[in-house]
Amino acid sequence: MKKILIGLMVAMLSFNVFADAAKGQQYYLKYLRPLFGYNGQEFATQHLKIEWKRYFKKDAKKFIQKYSKKHPEAAEFLASDTFQKIAPHVEDFAVKYAADSGELPSCN
Repeated sequence: MKKILIGLMVAMLSFNVFADAAKGQQYYLKYLRPLFGYNGQEFATQHLKIEWKRYFKKDAKKFIQKYSKKHPEAAEFLASDTFQKIAPHVEDFAVKYAADSGELPSCN
């Protein structure tokens, strides 16, 4: 019983470990750049790391709300299951290249 409980705790803590900034960059370029209109660097540097983390908490509700209002043409996609699947990766991308990260993505 104790082993099962420990296993469940490890699984819950490692949920976002599988998110990937490189995939997030690819997803941003494929799905979000056409909707938002700015390159990956312009997107990621809009916020600090802590701000990106707040936007993507609880199924990215704050991100969806803000960017649906800012880009109404993106609202339908942001409300989709596809966005929910890619959101952890987009979050990792945004956090990795945030305004306070000191890193620059190599995407157009």
